[in-house]
This record gives sequence, structure tokens and C-alpha cells, in this order.
Amino acid sequence: MNALPMTRPLALVPCLWLAVAGLVHAQDQAQASTADTSRLDNLQREINEQTRRLDELRQALAQQEQNVEQLQQALNDERLDAARGAGAPAVSVTPSVAQQAAPSVVQNLAQQDQAPRQPVGQAPAEASRPPEVAQIFEQPGVLTPKGQFIFEPSLQYGYLSNDRVALVGFTIIPALLIGLIDVRQVKTTSGILTMTGRYGFTNRFELEAKVPYVYINSDTVSREIFTGTAVDNVFNADGNGLGDVEATARYQLNRGGPDKAFYIGWLRYKSRTGKDLFEVVTDCVTRCVANTTGTGLPVELPTGTGFESLQTGVTWLYPSDPVVFFGSFSYLYNFERSNVSRTLLNGAQEQLGDVQAGDIWGLNIGLGLALNEQASISIGYDQSVIAPAEQNGQEAPGAVRLTLGTLLLGGTYRFNEKVSLNVALGAGLTRDTPDLTLTARVPISF
Repeated sequence: MNALPMTRPLALVPCLWLAVAGLVHAQDQAQASTADTSRLDNLQREINEQTRRLDELRQALAQQEQNVEQLQQALNDERLDAARGAGAPAVSVTPSVAQQAAPSVVQNLAQQDQAPRQPVGQAPAEASRPPEVAQIFEQPGVLTPKGQFIFEPSLQYGYLSNDRVALVGFTIIPALLIGLIDVRQVKTTSGILTMTGRYGFTNRFELEAKVPYVYINSDTVSREIFTGTAVDNVFNADGNGLGDVEATARYQLNRGGPDKAFYIGWLRYKSRTGKDLFEVVTDCVTRCVANTTGTGLPVELPTGTGFESLQTGVTWLYPSDPVVFFGSFSYLYNFERSNVSRTLLNGAQEQLGDVQAGDIWGLNIGLGLALNEQASISIGYDQSVIAPAEQNGQEAPGAVRLTLGTLLLGGTYRFNEKVSLNVALGAGLTRDTPDLTLTARVPISF
């Protein structure tokens, strides 16, 4: 009977041990769970931190790639400017270079995460731009940069001397002429002062406007043979005033680059604001056609062509160290005028009907070479083929096809970043071309 109470405490010992063991195990599990939670939190924080740094690296890489693209565009534009400059090919950053630069950017950022980040490159400074190739043709080859305005006053001097022999009569036997032989020497001098403004709306598009003021003088020396006189007759005429105002739009068709030509398309409109041949008084009494009582020459010389024109063309530039080749193709269309009349000496009007000047096909080619950072020279050839004029749907009497050929030599000197001087000298190679043209331009950038 006494043994039973003694066995009960002994039986509780395993239970107490199991309870204590369970509490210890539960405490260990709680501590382990807390440790796991803390470790997971630390890992999560590290993952978040790494994700943030990766995002920063991606953003930095995207910024660097954008800088590389801007550098490539800037250098390609600089290469286009170099087309009128040194003639040496400019350095261009190609896509492969950009791809090679990207891993190094990431590596540098990973190694120097706290260091201030620098762009891969900067666009060339304005002072590093090479001098322009001397402009010798009417249409420039390089567009005005975006947001920049160029004011370009220019002065052109021209001289033309031409001989003409007019035979009025009939032939009885070969080498025997019965009638009148009129031998004329025509000497024409002209001066054109032009104010030109160009504005770059984008790096690939610009607009240009030209306002010319024209002065022209002509001396005609003639002697009528078989009239019993040995005295030369001199007929002098001149004219001055506003010329034909022009407007031109140019667009760069491609970006160009290393070993790639640049193409620039342009469209030019020419008004007839100048005084034309039909408005000035002509030295004829009753009529000029088959007239024998007057010289048939204008008393006052015109300052405009008398026809509205639309001209389109493409200019190209190809850098090939150490020179730059350039040129253009163009076509000019003259709009027809209806009910045209000519003013005679006594105020009478001679009706000419519908008149259209001949269309013009143009071609020129040249090359430029830089001598140093300030000076460059160019040489080229310009040719225009003029179709015969038409009157009332037919070729006008006496109208013929003309070919104008000019050899051009020019030079440019850049005084500073904004002002340069360009001089071009032209020599006529055909009888219908002016014997001499001398043009001076002073482009000023704003």
C-alpha cells in the first residue's frame, strides 16, 4: 500500500523531462526561425540593393550610349563641315565602336560606383571646326547649323565682250554680197550687290533668301560698211535697280559618314521683281522686227530676266583625303508669259504674244583643298545648256541653243569663328559666257 505513492512521483519524471525538452526544442525552433527570418531579410535587402545598383548601371549605360550617338552625330556633322574645309576625312564613331565602349562603361561604373560619372565624349568645340572649302558655285554645299543665322553680303563684277556681224542683202555670185554689212562689238560691264540670309531650322534643313541690286552698262560699237562712212557709231545704255529676288530651301538627304557621299537636295524660286527687257524702252520707231530705222537695242538695260523660274537640283560632296570633291546637277524651268508687248521709242507697244525663255540644264564639278586652319582653295568647272526661247508655241526668230562654260578658281580665309572672306574668279570658255566674273562674299554667323 505504501509503494503506490512512491511510484507516482517517479512516473512524473519522464513527463516533466519531455515537457522541458519540448520547451527547449520549441525555444530552439523559435530562435532558429528568428535567425532564418533575419537572414532572409538581410538577403532581401542585399537583393534590393543589387537591383537598385543594376538599375543605376542600366541608366548610366543608356546615358553613355546616348552620349556616344550624340558624339557620332556631332562628328559626322563635323565631317560634313570638313567637306568645305581641310578636305581631310573627319573621325566618325561607328556603331561597332559604341558597342565596344558599352562594356567598359559598365566595368568602370561597377569598379567606381561612388566616383562621379563622366560622359564618354563631348561634341567638338566650335573652335576646332576646320575652315570651309572656298565656295565657287552659286549653291553652297554645307547647310547652316540648327538655330544659326548667316548673313552674307556679296559683290559680283562681270565683263563680257562679243562681236557680231549682221548681213542684210542677197548674193549674186559666191563672195559677192549686195546689201548691208553691220559689224558690232558689244562690251557689257555689270555689278551685282546681293544681300543673302540663311537660317538653319534643323541640322538638315535651311531656308535662304537673296535680294540683289544690279548695275549694268553696255557699249555697242558698230560701223555700217558700204555706206561711205568710216566713223564708228557708239550706242551706250545702262540700268540699275532691284534685281530678281530669290528664295531657296535645302534639305540634307542622308547622314553620310566615312567613305560616304553627302547629298543635299534644293529647290529655288526666282521672282521677276527686276525691270525686264519688255518694260524698258527699245530703240525702234515703229517696230523692232525687220526694223532698219533704229538700232533695235534697249535704251535702258534691264535688271531682271522677266520670267519667273523654278529650279531644282542635287548637290553632293565626297571627302577623299586630302581633298574634297563636290558638284551639283540642276534643272531650271522658266514660266511662260502671255500677251507680252515691247515698248518702243514713241511709246507704241509692239505685241509679241506668248513668250517663254528657254529651260536650263546645269552641271558643275570641283575639288577643294585646305592649306591650313584658316585658308583653303577650290577649283571647278560650271556648265549650263540653255534651250531656245519660244514665241507663240514656236522657236523665236533667231533663237538658238546656247552653252555656257566657266572655269572657276576660289579661295576662303577665315578671320575668326564668325567671319570669313570668300573670293571666286571665273573665266568664260565659250563665246556666250562672260569673259570675266569676280565674286567676293563675306559670310557672317550669328
